[in-house]
Formats: sequence, structure tokens, C-alpha cells
Amino acid sequence: MRAFIFSCFLLLLIGCKSDSEKQKLQNGTVEEIEDSSVVGETANDTLIYSEENVELNKTKSIVIKQKELIEKVDEKEEFEELLINKSYVKDEDLYTIDFRYPLLNEGYKASYENFNEYIQDYYVDITGTEAAILEAKELICDTIPTNNFREKRFIDYKVYNLNDRLISVLFYKENFYSGTLHPSYSFDCMNFDLNRSVFMNYEDFFIDGSEKEFRAILNEVISAEITIGKKYYDCWVISEDDFFEYKDNFVLNEDYVEYYFDDCVVCPSYTGSYSVKIPLKMLLPVLKKYHLNPLKG
Repeated sequence: MRAFIFSCFLLLLIGCKSDSEKQKLQNGTVEEIEDSSVVGETANDTLIYSEENVELNKTKSIVIKQKELIEKVDEKEEFEELLINKSYVKDEDLYTIDFRYPLLNEGYKASYENFNEYIQDYYVDITGTEAAILEAKELICDTIPTNNFREKRFIDYKVYNLNDRLISVLFYKENFYSGTLHPSYSFDCMNFDLNRSVFMNYEDFFIDGSEKEFRAILNEVISAEITIGKKYYDCWVISEDDFFEYKDNFVLNEDYVEYYFDDCVVCPSYTGSYSVKIPLKMLLPVLKKYHLNPLKG
């Protein structure tokens, strides 16, 4: 009998010990799961924080890039008497238009009317700009407050001089579209011969059919910038289609030709530069050598 009682007591102790160890194991598993969950939450928080930092840095880069463009030195002062600075501002409920553009003083030469007519009637095109904005607004649901979708169109310019024979005008457009965080920039360059009162394009400066060779030189410069410049991360070279679209989009200097490309053509908006300077000596193989070419010297 005593032996039987002792056996039962022993089995009870073993069972209690087993339950105790099982409970500890279960508790440990729960703690491990809880710890794992905490680690996961921390990792997710870190990832979100890291992504926010990346976006913040991109925003800062965009602001700096735009500021550098706006503060870029030009040669307006050299044309103080020749240039007439014009402006047009219209502030409506749905949009703001703020345009600055140059006209040439026709008192110096009546044929400067060619320049002025093109700028006012075709390029600035205030009426067309307003119509395009209002047409886009018609696509927005009437129940959405319009002040949340206010748009802005801004144009300003810079002027450069080449040998007192030609002016290069860089127009830069800031377009702030509905629902975007940052304005996008686009560019138009015009080269006007002051002696003959005519606009000049790629074929007036460079050999006909030289686009392939010129694009190779341009991409050589861009590739070098990508290799050595921190500003040029995530950038790429110019495709054939892009070059033909922008091949007239340059301003001139005695030492270089500076090409301008819209946002995201060469680099994402948060990196790189809006323009590429090509030293004139690199372009000698494609330079058109005739007396009407101001680049010839």
C-alpha cells in the first residue's frame, strides 16, 4: 500500500514539473514573439524615417537647383538701352499668370519688329495660356474646392551677348500644376542676329547633318559630369529623339555653347543641372565656317 501511495506521489511531482516546464516554454515563446514584433515595428519605423529623409533631401536639392537657376548671372545690363523689359501679371481665383519678357527697342532699328512680334504674339501668348488653364480646370470635379487646385504660370528670362552681333535669350518657365509638391521647369532658347534682324537656329551655326556627331560630343560632356560630379547621380545621356527635340535650345558665349533641357530629360528633378556647357573648342569639327556665323570669330 505504501509503495502504491509513493508511486502516485512521484507521478504527481513529475507531472507538475512537466507542466511547469511547459508553461515556461510557452511563456518564453510568447516573449520571443513579442520581442520579434517589437523588432519588426522598429525596423518599419526606421524604414519610414529613412524614406522621409530621402524625400526631404530630394526636396532640398530641387529648391537649391531652382535657386541656382534664378540667381544665375546674365548680361542684361549690357543691353540696358536696347532691351525693353515687359511684364504681365494676372491673379485670378483659379490661377496666377506672372510673365516677364524682353522686347527690342525699335528706335535703334525698325526691323527689330520681327523679334517683338514673335515674342508677344506667339511665344508669350497670354490668351492661349489662360485658355489652356481654364480648359484643364473643366476636367476637375465641381465639388472639389478650387483653392486646392490653384495653378501658377511664371516666365522669366536671361540674356547673353555674343560679339555684339547676337543676343541669346533664355526663357525659363515655372509651371505649378494642381496636386504637385514642386513646380517643374521648362526652357526655350532664342538666338537673334542683331545685324540682320533674324532668328538663328542649329543649322545656322553647325554643319548640316552633323546632329549625330554633335550629340556624341554633348553626351561625352554629360558622361564626364556623371562620372566626377556628385550632383549628377541618377542621370543619363541624351537620346536621339530628345536631341532633335531640343537641338535649337541653346545660348551662346565666346567660349561655350550652353544647352538647356526641361526637367527630367537629362536627370530627375532632384539632381543634376538644367544645362550642359560644351566648350567651343570641342565643337570645332561640327562648326559651320561661313562669314554669317557669329561663332566663327
